[in-house]
Amino acid sequence: MRSDIIPGSIFPNYELSDHTATRRMLSDLQGNDPMILVLGRGGYCPKDRRQAEGLVQLHREMEVGYCQLVTITTDSILETHEYRTGVGAHWPFLCDPRRVVQKDLDIVEYTDPMHNPMIPHVIVLEPGLIVYKIYNGYWYFGRPTLEELRQDMRALTTRCRTDWDITTPELRSAWQAGRRSLFYPYGDKTGSHVARA
Repeated sequence: MRSDIIPGSIFPNYELSDHTATRRMLSDLQGNDPMILVLGRGGYCPKDRRQAEGLVQLHREMEVGYCQLVTITTDSILETHEYRTGVGAHWPFLCDPRRVVQKDLDIVEYTDPMHNPMIPHVIVLEPGLIVYKIYNGYWYFGRPTLEELRQDMRALTTRCRTDWDITTPELRSAWQAGRRSLFYPYGDKTGSHVARA
């Protein structure tokens, strides 16, 4: 991984085609929400497939928790579409057959010249594409468990949702005073609130 991609840094705002051939920017997919970004080898890899199958359940929780999930692989659009459908995923899969991300982040998996994939990583991002945590998944058990990702999402939503604890006297007073912008869904158009500690 590039030496400047560390917790607290801004992750590059890549623009790639998704599984429907629509161009998507990471910042647009993230909005003002915490996001888990999975950088994978692709649908041919049984480890990636198993990870994605596990993420299907977590994604259902992330949707109701107003968090985002995105996968990027070096697969073609057709392979990306088939991979996403095959594991039953419903979040955006971006394809990077030109290996822009792989080269830019310096994560070429040189031990597999046949497929020339990325070294798998999971990047947990605060709103604004700010790197919160990086997991190196070259070995399967280097990848985060679903519970680790749940804990990451809890930590980030605690930091970025101003209405995380509505039992505080300050928030009760704000509500009573009509300061609805501090509360979901009255805040910005995405229903998210960014207030970093």
